[in-house]
This record gives sequence, C-alpha cells and structure tokens, in this order.
Amino acid sequence: MMDRRKFIGIGTLAAGALVGGRFTRAFAEDAKSAPGATVATHAGKIRGTLLDGVQCFKGVPYGSSTAGERRFMPPAKVQPWTKVRDAFELGPRAPQLSGSFHGQVPPEFEVMDRDEPMGEDCLVLNLWTPAVGHASKRPVMVWLHGGGYTSGSGGFVCYDGKELARKHDVVLVTVNHRLTALGYLYFAGIGGEKYANASNAGMLDIVAALEWVRDNIGAFGGNPGNVTIFGQSGGAGKVSVLMAMPSAKGLFHRAIVESGAAVKGVSVDVANKSAEAFLAKLNLKPNQIDELQKLSVDQLLAVTAPGGPQLALAPVVDGRTLPKDPFDPTAPEISASIPLLIGTTETEVTFFPNQQLDPIDDAGLHARLKQTVRNASDAQVDQLIAAYKKGRPQASNTDLYLIIASDATFRAGVVTEAERKAMQASASVYQYYFTWRSPVRDGKLRSFHTLEIPFVFDCVDAAKSMTGSGDDRQALADKISAAWVAFARSGNPNHDGLPNWPSFDTTRRAVMILNDDCKVVDDPHGEEQRLLHSI
Repeated sequence: MMDRRKFIGIGTLAAGALVGGRFTRAFAEDAKSAPGATVATHAGKIRGTLLDGVQCFKGVPYGSSTAGERRFMPPAKVQPWTKVRDAFELGPRAPQLSGSFHGQVPPEFEVMDRDEPMGEDCLVLNLWTPAVGHASKRPVMVWLHGGGYTSGSGGFVCYDGKELARKHDVVLVTVNHRLTALGYLYFAGIGGEKYANASNAGMLDIVAALEWVRDNIGAFGGNPGNVTIFGQSGGAGKVSVLMAMPSAKGLFHRAIVESGAAVKGVSVDVANKSAEAFLAKLNLKPNQIDELQKLSVDQLLAVTAPGGPQLALAPVVDGRTLPKDPFDPTAPEISASIPLLIGTTETEVTFFPNQQLDPIDDAGLHARLKQTVRNASDAQVDQLIAAYKKGRPQASNTDLYLIIASDATFRAGVVTEAERKAMQASASVYQYYFTWRSPVRDGKLRSFHTLEIPFVFDCVDAAKSMTGSGDDRQALADKISAAWVAFARSGNPNHDGLPNWPSFDTTRRAVMILNDDCKVVDDPHGEEQRLLHSI
C-alpha cells in the first residue's frame, strides 16, 4: 500500500479541502452554492441549496432517531416540524467502526469519504434535482452505498448526484440506514414478544426511505411511478435483497446491481447463534436484551471489532420480512416484472488490502491460485491456468491471478443472479463487464472494485484519485452514465452512444464490455469461468 500521507501530498484530488487525509464537510464547491428552493414534504418544509442549476437537499430525515428503545426495532416515522428546516449539510452516518473502512480500502477511494459525524439519528437521505415542483415527472434513482452491511454512507464524493441531475435530467437520492450490529442483529428469535419485529432493521430502513420517496418525490420533480434502486458492492447486495422483500414491492420499478450479490441470506439458526454470541460477549443473557438499549454505541460496536465473536451481520431469511433466500434456488418471484442491469469489474480484488499487485512467476501464480481455489488439486490448478491463458493470451501472471480471484468471488454471485433472473423470463436482464483500467498508482490497481462508480455518476473529475486525469475518461463516463439513465428511464440501457446492447439470456449470454471501445461479446470468457466453478 502506498503511504497515505505521501499520496495525499501529490495533489491528485480535484475538489475539497483535506484535513488529516479526509474530506471536511466544507467543500470549495459548497461555498459556491446559493440559497435554493423550499419544498413542502409530508413532515414539514425543507430548504436546500442551488449549485450549477441543481437543487440539492442534504440530511433530509425520513425516519425518527433509532436510539434508546428504538434500537433494533423497525424504523418509526419522522416527527413533523413547523419551521422551515435547512437541508444544507449531510446528516449523520450510521454508527460504525472507523477501522472497518479507514485503512482497509485503497487511499485512492478512501479520500472519497467526507467522514461526516455518525449518530443514531441516521435515517437521512440526500437529494439532487434539476428543478422542484410537480410539473415534471423525472426518473428517480435511489443509490444504496457500499461497505457491506457494516460501513459507509450516502455522502461520499463519488456518490454526489449533481451531474446526473444536471446533465441527464433525473432526480438522484442517496440513503443512510442502520449498519452493523444496530442494523443487522436478529433478536426476533430469542427476544420474546417485545423483539418479535427486531429483524433486518437496516433493510427496513431502506424500505422506509423508499416510502418517503413514494410520498414526497413528486414535489421535487420526480416520478414516484418510475423509481430505480441501484447500488455497488454491499449496496448491490441490498438491491438484491429488496427484490425479495414483500414490504418493498411496488416501491421501485428497476434494479441495478454493481459488483455485488445476495444469492442467499443468513439462516435463522445462524442469526440466533450470532445474537447469543453478541450478548455473551457483554455478559448478558437472552432475557437481558433490554440492557443493550441502555449501553453506549461504542460499547455495542466494540463487540463487532476484529478478534470478537463471529457475527452474521447481514440480512436474515426470517420468513417474514425476507421470506426466502433472495436468488436461491431461483430469482425472487415477487420482483419478476422488474428489469435488471447487473455486472462487475474485471479485477475487483485489487481494491482490497494485501493484494498481489506486482509481477509473479509461474510458481507464484500456481501457489496463489491453490489458496484461492481451496478444493483444487495441483492438476486442476494447472488446467485452470491453461484455460485462462488461452482466453487471455496477452495477460501477465499477475493479471491472471487477479482476474481468477475476482471471478471466484464477486463475478460468481453476479452471474448466478443474472442467469436466474433471465431464466425467469418475466423481465429484461442486461449484463455488463467493466474492463477499463485506471492509470493511478502506475496502473497496478487495474479495474478495481468501485472504479465504475465515477463513470456511472458522471463525476470523473471529482474522483481523479480513482480515475486519473486522462482525456479518455469523460467519453466513457458519457456512455456509461447515459446507459444507466436510459435504463432508469425505460428499463433498457440502449442509447445512441453505444452499440446495440441485447438483453442477457442463458443461450447467447450477451454482455456489454465497458471500456474505451464498448462492444457486445457473447459469453465473454465463459468457458474458463465455468471450469473455475466446476472445481
């Protein structure tokens, strides 16, 4: 890993002041803002800011505080207010361990974090729109942030919706919701009647945000009948889970899954054991769950730190809020009519710590793949290497390792979801494969996890730490952002800037390769991927 202080000193970032290596809440861009519109929501009036012709509203509450007796419980409606409420700054992010993000991701992405304060009053959203008022019926795109189910927020620099709103005439919303133990501990199994609904709180928060969108977005120029949910990594998993949640049915109409999946959820048995282990670490018994509502957030988060009990902090298949595994054995019937856009980047794993980025010899490649594909014999590893070399004759050993490791993890679940959704044959599926390589850090990060995000949000200049400053970036951002918006508008990503993008099926298996030269390839590298998953 590059030394972070040295990285920040080279001045590759395009926006914002830096304090201690993180963005402050006061950006140079925000200083250019003018007073914006005042809009009436169901809970009260809010006032935003105006920047480059875009109305922006930050930190808008969609639910009440989750502190005290509301911990672990379903979200409650936000309390109304009477005066005009300023929506100028990001609201609190959900409580989370700082170490679960900082130092665990590349500095090129870490500086995208505005690092806003955290708190249990975290049910807030941010919104960008070209113009307010009911006269327009723009597509609405609701972004669910990454960070698994344990970290992140909707306030990252590369999630800023201004350019999508300004250039593509959509309404963009980003959402904060409960995370980690506060959002995904399951007490419905061991908590008795009081905690009968203490399940999947973080996911129910997102449902509440979508209900807010349904009830209020018309006043911001959006169409509540045309809502797209999209997310990356953990956010992609959340999109996948929402597709299987009865309470989310009818609240969204398209879905985009980027570099993540949720084929299966956590079983009730595992979730119960996780809850018991959490309590035991605090010397509490199952009949003492109430004590958790009295402890500090820091005390609760400390239990989730590395070295503590193994906790399953992810959506639980509880039979009620999530009746079945989202995409196992089939795609969710409840969202059969929802079109899906789905894909991955080529070298997802270069995002993560202690990854192999420098050249390796043949022995090193074999050894690393033996660790990655744990059940493989030496002969099977050699067969796998030969198949991938045949499919990518120009790739280095390091490239091959990183691609195989990415195929074995991120791409596997995504392809499974695409296949099962296509087999359902009730709505279109479009699959992409992002292979553009970033020039930052001498190109060693390649097509890393999260790299497509600045292209989707059409904000490559604000994310130069990730994309570099090459002339090729904006042309690709134009193509990708327009495809995402076209999909949000109609359920079809085709537009004049791309070659024809056919829907994905299990026969032709057409995939759009997203690079400087965008092209459709049938079943790209499918032979070697199927070999990998057969081992």
